[in-house]
Amino acid sequence: MQTGEIYGALTSVFHDIFDDEEIVLRPETTATDIPDWDSFNHINIIVAVETRFGIKFQTTEIESLKNVGDLVAAIEHKLAARAKVRV
Repeated sequence: MQTGEIYGALTSVFHDIFDDEEIVLRPETTATDIPDWDSFNHINIIVAVETRFGIKFQTTEIESLKNVGDLVAAIEHKLAARAKVRV
């Protein structure tokens, strides 16, 4: 899955969680940029991402995410690792 595809799927997750089709995600986007992105919705984002991409995050990985770019990089890493296992 290409980076652009990940951003597209992630944007869809954010639109669903926040019920806001106008959200545009950038690598530097943080919780302070999106109204209602609180700790509860952060958990919702992580669960939705894990479901959407078929991956699981460790607590330490979640704690290290500082912005959307970090989340996309983590998704890419997980997908690449999964692809290597399947080969």
